Amino acid sequence: MRMRGAIQAPLFSEKRAAPVMQPASHKENVFMNNEYIASVNSGFFYLLVAGVLLFITIMCFVYLIKSYRAGLAIGMDKKVLKRAIISSATFTILPSISILLGVIALSGTLGVPFSWLRLSVIGALQYELNVAEIAAQSIGLSGLKLSEMSMSAFVTISLVMTIGILGGVICCILFLKKYLGKIQKAPKAKTEGKPGFGDHATTCMFVGLCGAYIGSYVGTLTSSGNYVPLAVAAVSAAFMAVFEYFTNKKGMAVLDNFSMAVSMLAGMAAAVIMSLV
Repeated sequence: MRMRGAIQAPLFSEKRAAPVMQPASHKENVFMNNEYIASVNSGFFYLLVAGVLLFITIMCFVYLIKSYRAGLAIGMDKKVLKRAIISSATFTILPSISILLGVIALSGTLGVPFSWLRLSVIGALQYELNVAEIAAQSIGLSGLKLSEMSMSAFVTISLVMTIGILGGVICCILFLKKYLGKIQKAPKAKTEGKPGFGDHATTCMFVGLCGAYIGSYVGTLTSSGNYVPLAVAAVSAAFMAVFEYFTNKKGMAVLDNFSMAVSMLAGMAAAVIMSLV
């Protein structure tokens, strides 16, 4: 009995091992990605964004009609007004090429409706791409990668992008009238022709922004040996410098409308080529 109990005791006291959580399979990841893409590109989302953009479009036409009538009221020639409308429409289409590229770049991870909305109302191309990347990294993602996205990540990134852009709207509501009053004053003789504080502040902001990103690219190169981000930035900067040269030095102002779009396309092409190599 003692031998029998000694043999049987371990059988009754034996504990079952806890099940090991297996990583999601490739099929499960594909299913989750497809479900996410279907959610951020749903018909309701398209309808919601289309309603907002329809309101903005109607408002633009209302302002166009009011401006046209105001021009006639102060004695402007109809031919001059029509020429201004046509030239404005023409030179609006060209810069929008870079905005379209931004929509394409964001739509792969954030969906077409939200990307379309962010870059159609008060969003800016430089702002949207940068803030989306920063927000993604702040919640633990390696970047705007579809394989890592979820609805909770989408909501967080969208909220950060939307709240961040509201700063300009709030400043316009509270301070624009006073600011316009100051800049519409006749400049003093000593300061006439010299750049003001706003020009210096904008230049410093962009220099600081470029320095921060170039620094991160240098850090990526030194830490992991990945030279692609830094090389892509160099290629884009080279193309932008060429456009700036012809625009400012050669008087070819029309090229300024293509500088952003061509620089982005050149950077994208360089990224693809270097990744393949």
